[in-house]
Amino acid sequence: MSRTTPHQIYLDYNASTPIDPQVASVMSEAIEKAFGNPSSAHWAGAPAHTTVETARRQVADLLGCSANEIVFTSGGSESNNLALKGLYYSQKNPGAHIITTQVEHPAIVEPCRFLERLGARISWLPVDRTGRINPNDLREAITDSTVLISIMHANNEVGTIQLIEECAGIAKEHGIPFHTDAAQSVGKVPTKVDQLGIDLLSIAGHKLYAPKGIGALYVRSGTELEPLIHGASHERGRRAGTESALLTAALGQACELASDLSGMKDISALRDRFWEGLQQAFGDHVVLNGHPEERLPNTLNVSFVGQIGAEILESMPEIAASTGSACHSGRVELSPVLEAMRVSPEVGAGAIRFSLGRGTTAEEIDIIIERLASHLAK
Repeated sequence: MSRTTPHQIYLDYNASTPIDPQVASVMSEAIEKAFGNPSSAHWAGAPAHTTVETARRQVADLLGCSANEIVFTSGGSESNNLALKGLYYSQKNPGAHIITTQVEHPAIVEPCRFLERLGARISWLPVDRTGRINPNDLREAITDSTVLISIMHANNEVGTIQLIEECAGIAKEHGIPFHTDAAQSVGKVPTKVDQLGIDLLSIAGHKLYAPKGIGALYVRSGTELEPLIHGASHERGRRAGTESALLTAALGQACELASDLSGMKDISALRDRFWEGLQQAFGDHVVLNGHPEERLPNTLNVSFVGQIGAEILESMPEIAASTGSACHSGRVELSPVLEAMRVSPEVGAGAIRFSLGRGTTAEEIDIIIERLASHLAK
C-alpha cells in the first residue's frame, strides 16, 4: 500500500492514510453504477440508495450498533461539531455545562470555545504525565447543569488511550450523554459502542484508509441532537444534504476492513522495534511521550532531548512524520497536548510523532533509526 518512492518513508498515518486498494475498487464501482440521487425513487436512484445503506450497515457492524444510529458526515471535524453543538442547541439552555479535557483535538477545542461565547460553561479536565485524565476529576466536575461529557478515545499526538469505559460509567450514573472522538482509535483498537458505554462517537474516514471528505457520527437511539445543516430530511433528519454514494461506499468498505484488528499486532511489534532501536542508539537522550502501555499500537511519540523536532524533520525531508513543537523566529512553542502533560520545554521541543500503518516495513524502521543516528551525531 506504499505511496512512496524508494527514497521516501511515510510514518504519518495518524495525519492521513492512503486509500486502501479495496476501498478504491468499491469507489470505482460506485462511480459507474451509483451515480443517481439516493433519495430518488426511480431506477437510477435505487443503486445509489442501496450503496449508501450498505455502507451504513458496514459502519454500524464495526461499532456494534444499529444502522439507523449512524449519521454520515463530511469527516471527523463535522462529526465532533454535530455532537457538541447539536446536543448543546437541543438543550435550549445557553448556560449549559460541558466537560472535556485539555488534550482534545482542535475539532473539539474550538467548538467548545465557540459555545463558551454563546454562554456555555466548559470544564477542561487536566491530565497526568502520560496524557490520561483522572476519572475522579471527572466525577468532581459534574454539576446539575452538565449536559455533555466529551473525552477523546485516543490522543492523536501521543496515542494515549483514555479510560473511556470508566468515564462513560460515571456519566451514566448521572444520566449525562457521553461523546468520544474516536477518529484515531477506530480500526486500531476495539470500538464497540456498548462495550465503551458511550452515546456519541466520531469517525474520520481518512484516518482508516478511506478518502478525505467522509466521516460518521454514531448517535445512540434516543439521544437528541439539533442538526447543524438544515434542509431536507436526509440522514433521518439529522443532516440535510444529498448523500454521496461514492464516499459512503468508501467509508463502509474501510470499516469492514477495519473490523479485522489482527494486523495491528504486526504494527505494534514494529512500533516496539522502533522504540527499542531508538533507545539503543540514543540512550537517555530520547524520551517516550505518552502512556508506556495504554496507547495506540501504531503510535510512537518521542523527544530527542536538547534538540528541536521540527529541525530534525526539516533536515530529513524524505521522512514524513509530525512534530509536537512549532518553531517561530527561533522560538519553539510546545503543542497544547505536551504542555498539558507538563512536558518540559527542553524535552518537548524535540518531540516527533511517528505513526505507523499497513504499509510500514521493518526495513523502513531500521533505515529511519540509522538516519536519525547519523543526523544527530553531527
